[in-house]
Amino acid sequence: MSFGICVCISEEEEEMSTSDSSTYSKVSPAVTVVATTGIIAGAAVLIVIAILIIKCVEKTKQQSVSAEEQLPTVTATSSHGSTLSKDLTVVDMEPIYNFLEDIEKEKPMRFTPHHLVHLTNNYAEKLGSGGFGVVYRGRFPNGVKVAVKVLHGTTTSDKRAEEQFMAEIGTICTTSHANLVRLYGFCFDKITKALVYEYMEKGSLDQYLFNPNDRIEWGKLREIAIGAAKAIRYLHEEHEQRVVHYDIKPGNILLDADFTPRVSDLGLAKLCDRGDAPVTLTGARGTPGYAAPELWMPLPVTHKCDVYSFGMVLFEILGRRRNLDVRRGERREWYPRWAWQKHEEGDLESVIADSGVESKYQDKARTMCRVALLCVQHHPESRPSMNSVVRMLEEEEEIIAVPWDPFRCASSSASSQTPWSFGAVEGSSNSSRS
Repeated sequence: MSFGICVCISEEEEEMSTSDSSTYSKVSPAVTVVATTGIIAGAAVLIVIAILIIKCVEKTKQQSVSAEEQLPTVTATSSHGSTLSKDLTVVDMEPIYNFLEDIEKEKPMRFTPHHLVHLTNNYAEKLGSGGFGVVYRGRFPNGVKVAVKVLHGTTTSDKRAEEQFMAEIGTICTTSHANLVRLYGFCFDKITKALVYEYMEKGSLDQYLFNPNDRIEWGKLREIAIGAAKAIRYLHEEHEQRVVHYDIKPGNILLDADFTPRVSDLGLAKLCDRGDAPVTLTGARGTPGYAAPELWMPLPVTHKCDVYSFGMVLFEILGRRRNLDVRRGERREWYPRWAWQKHEEGDLESVIADSGVESKYQDKARTMCRVALLCVQHHPESRPSMNSVVRMLEEEEEIIAVPWDPFRCASSSASSQTPWSFGAVEGSSNSSRS
């Protein structure tokens, strides 16, 4: 490679420089040499930089290939029954590496069934199951734990189903709150439909309400209730579009390592316009025992159905028992009605004493009981907003008088039990946890 510089001097320039010819003759050669040397040096530096960049890129590619070759081999059939490609030996994890960078940007990723098999070690550890799917423990290549929820009844796929699924994913991805479980990504194809969430170390709230071996003090339960209420308030009143959850229950309130509550499973959520415009549903939603009456009857449905469900959760937090327990005496068999009767008699102390609430929390327990009675009013318009619920639980807002018996429409006889009143039963084979 050679470089040259052509210096042209006109006759006029020569005449102008005659008067100072001695000076010019000394400066001009020096300037020429410096300019030439600078250009050559600059070009050499650019060439060296280009060579280094090329080598770095090649080295990075080699390391990426080497890392993928070291990934464990996975079987062709997952343990939850999905048949994968027979020639599957090494999972292409390049999108995973890209996704780890997107985590900071909170961009959800679309996984393939092969990715999920690798993340869950071929679905080796089942965390639990519910009405909508089975949850498995998983892990990203960088060690971050995840929970992979494989949805039931999703072996077929069509354009409309995918559009509906993606719409729900879009809803979840627009939510961001300290008390909501974070969605990392999803999978949608003919083999598998799944959601990939952040992993919650302490499991779900129902474990600490109904398992006598995993009890926590009532003050912490109250904090959990307030945190969950704030998440629902965010969905109803603070998100850019109102989100209705439809399935608030202890099993959908997860707890991190510090027992901070995170509301999960927005799979039933739909977007509603601001205001109280009713939503049209094609079938029953929610879980018996927590679902509002209007979800099981041909009645208009608004976001107030979540308020009702949360009220039922408050009763279970207050009593640290299932709302329906057939092992109890007849009067205490259905806890919410018994609490109402004691409230009417001016004897909430009996409810608090039966719940075993520590003395330092008894005033707050009475407050929670009154808030729960407001939340489970039969008519949606009689229920408070979630903002009022939060403020009343935190004792920042005065509790209004309960207007009337919230259970007047439900018969006390077992023969006329309504699906919204009696759900999961303690001491019965029909009890369920998810």
